[in-house]
Amino acid sequence: MKKVDVILGLQWGDEGKGKVVDVLTPSYQVVARFQGGPNAGHTLEFNGEKYVLRSIPSGIFQGGKTNIIGNGVVLDPVLFREEAEGLAASGHDLRAQLCISKKAHLILPTHRALDAAYEAAKGSAKIGTTGKGIGPTYTDKISRTGIRVGDLLHPDFRAIYDRAKARHEAVLRSLDYACDLSELEARWFEAAEYLKQFRLIDSEYEINNALAEDRSVLAEGAQGTLLDVDFGSYPFVTSSNTVCAGACTGLGVAPNRIGEVYGIFKAYCTRVGSGPFPTELFDETGDALRSLGHEFGAVTGRERRCGWLDLVALKYAIMVDGVTQLIMMKSDVMNDFETIRVATAYEIDGERTERFPYSVEGRIDPVYREFEGWKCDLRQAKSYDEFPPQFKTYVEFIERETGVPVKIISVGPDRSETVVR
Repeated sequence: MKKVDVILGLQWGDEGKGKVVDVLTPSYQVVARFQGGPNAGHTLEFNGEKYVLRSIPSGIFQGGKTNIIGNGVVLDPVLFREEAEGLAASGHDLRAQLCISKKAHLILPTHRALDAAYEAAKGSAKIGTTGKGIGPTYTDKISRTGIRVGDLLHPDFRAIYDRAKARHEAVLRSLDYACDLSELEARWFEAAEYLKQFRLIDSEYEINNALAEDRSVLAEGAQGTLLDVDFGSYPFVTSSNTVCAGACTGLGVAPNRIGEVYGIFKAYCTRVGSGPFPTELFDETGDALRSLGHEFGAVTGRERRCGWLDLVALKYAIMVDGVTQLIMMKSDVMNDFETIRVATAYEIDGERTERFPYSVEGRIDPVYREFEGWKCDLRQAKSYDEFPPQFKTYVEFIERETGVPVKIISVGPDRSETVVR
């Protein structure tokens, strides 16, 4: 029987998972998204076109694949419809390739309002959410008051919806947050009808049947490990389990059915929104990383905070995810840098540690190791042997420190700009 391979981010998201899934999917027959919501945009570029996926798995661009939105995902019908119709207009037939778990939870218009109200109430302690209603939807899921995709098929769905809306409106009144959602609500119901045109499935059976039939399955995560609600930089995290174990609960797969775990990281670090970032740069180097790397949110357009690679955080992510293969992205962004730095430890209150701490909100001074820059255009390389020795030194240092091989290196945004070792 086949096993499920998992691909996920090892930093604070935005590592380039969409491109890598698109590169890997020719080897898989099923691609399944296992957590997160439409706040996570996966950007793919090929044939001169650029696409941003928010909820739909990145395998949609490879013909003949089954793509599954799993039960661990929270889905906004309005944003899903916009995304699906945009893909259909560009010639991609979604109905033949896309399935949606009936157990996935729905983001309601009032969830968006609650997201904004909760953020406003936090004042200076804001998390920095995208305002898409992700957190409140997961809150309803855990409190057992959520609405699932399968509920759309219930003959009394409107009554189910109205009860949830009434609960949310009571909370909004208590927060003294006024809003008019009538226009969005009308669009929401139209989009909900549109969503019902797709195949709504029991995804846990679909996935396990695929494995039993010896079909290959790739599970795709959103965000990054350091945003995991349990193991990330809490409370500045997302509302789901972004780690490898989330693929088990987000798809209905047993732990012993997990195979390869592909961990994606950038050759440097970025972060969007609030929260700690030990290696963040506030100088011209940080500005250069942002400009050269086009570090702006795929969905929100927000500037990403930029800094050096953090091996303390990377090794922590590799440990909790059980990573078997590393994939390094955006190495080409630092083509012209004279010197490149990597954090190998932290100094916290005068103590040196190589452990990612319980709280990263206080003063943390990274301990850096410097490397000579490669000073050439990596995008010209078609094999590992063609890379300059300075770059190989950088890659092989990461391999020694983490104990995991770097198997794929991205040297540009296009799917063709990928070196597989």
